[in-house]
Amino acid sequence: MNLTVIDANFAAPDHTHVTGEGALPSAFDVTGLAAASVAAAGNAVARLCGRLGAGTPPVAVDRALASAWFGLSFTPTGWELPPVWDSIAGDYPCADGWIRLHTNAPHHRAAALAVLGLPADVERGRVAQALASWPGERLEATVVAANGCAAVMRTRDEWLAHPQGAALAAEPLVHWGPERRVPPFGRHDAGTRRRGSVTRAQPAVVSAALPAAAVPAAAVPAAARPLAGVRVLDLTRVIAGPVATRFLALYGAEVLRIDPPDWNEPGLEAEMTLGKRCARLDVKTPEGLARLKVLLAGADIFIHGYRADALDRLGLSDAALAERHPALVSVALDAYGWTGPWAQRRGFDSLVQMSCGIAHAGMEHFGRERPFPLPVQALDHATGYLTAAAAIDAWRERLDGTVRNARLSLARTAMDLMRTGPSRVSGGLPPPEALASEPEYTAWGPGLRLAPAVVVDGVPACTAVEARGYGSADASWSGGS
Repeated sequence: MNLTVIDANFAAPDHTHVTGEGALPSAFDVTGLAAASVAAAGNAVARLCGRLGAGTPPVAVDRALASAWFGLSFTPTGWELPPVWDSIAGDYPCADGWIRLHTNAPHHRAAALAVLGLPADVERGRVAQALASWPGERLEATVVAANGCAAVMRTRDEWLAHPQGAALAAEPLVHWGPERRVPPFGRHDAGTRRRGSVTRAQPAVVSAALPAAAVPAAAVPAAARPLAGVRVLDLTRVIAGPVATRFLALYGAEVLRIDPPDWNEPGLEAEMTLGKRCARLDVKTPEGLARLKVLLAGADIFIHGYRADALDRLGLSDAALAERHPALVSVALDAYGWTGPWAQRRGFDSLVQMSCGIAHAGMEHFGRERPFPLPVQALDHATGYLTAAAAIDAWRERLDGTVRNARLSLARTAMDLMRTGPSRVSGGLPPPEALASEPEYTAWGPGLRLAPAVVVDGVPACTAVEARGYGSADASWSGGS
């Protein structure tokens, strides 16, 4: 799977009908990236439908809707979402340039403030004063060493000359692991699945986003509901991984998201929990880790955002999982890639944009005096859709008895984006209120959800599971296992 760049802009996959006008303003083809990555996920669904025996349906992508889904797909009606950003998160001048602090997680905020010697209730102005005298790379390294998250603004050339940039240039967009063979699924696996002595019937589906008549009456793995009955264990947070598992849920997968006991991101709950059951586990305790292992034994696809060393410490390395669960498809994503000196570094979309030269390129392109990032967190969202595509393609191969794991990263996606220039499509996008949307009820109240950006002919994207809070469900699969 690749994103095709033609004449410094993205091209949609073959046999994909692209509609919609306008583009997000950027130094790079962000709208093209949105359309291409969403199309990649949609085409993976179409290929799976073909494998299930109904032919490969055509795929259509709306550029404007794809761009809008790269922002927020859900708009509350009569209530407001909490702020997404922590009060001291953001870009600051330092002694020799600019640095960004990512402090949304309490422990990342605490780490940055400890380095700066500031109290927990400090105001933003005081943080700016403390940062002003620090050399950027020294501060970045010190915050990262303290288990915090920070990134100096580099130029594109500086990044390409950096050891991590050089390592990423040699990585594929999707890194596929070695194949292993397992028994293929047979016809008897279509409606029920047997795991040891437990037979699992597929639950019924009623659409939460589409009229009931438009949705298949039962969740059996067929072209109209190609991921029905597929269990996806989701150990991802923030945006990229949750985007991937939300997409899988809309095509029938049973997604169980697991968060630590203290993890909260209220500004994104309504956005990222659609279609999922969300539970909490403390995997640092023997009981929590034991429960996670039970869930892994019942999963078909495992999607996680853990660094390799973190899984190793839990005894859940790729090698260990392949030995215990040879039929399990595992898809991993991280911030800075899987090789090079930063392979274990924590990171987020906004930090990667600073590191790799995107924020600097935006500053120059628009003539600004401070870092100017992309108009949306496009690295997160694009990597999320590419992760969904990889998971679906891996599952399709799993049906025929081949298992391959996949790895992706935000920084590697950024490398493809930085090969482009501004979109060749003129004009801005229509305002969100002018785009097609549908009423939706969440645990917090009603709102409007954007219509799907990709349409796979004859395959509705819908779910019966409303968006709910983290920890709102038990850590178990349907049927109690």
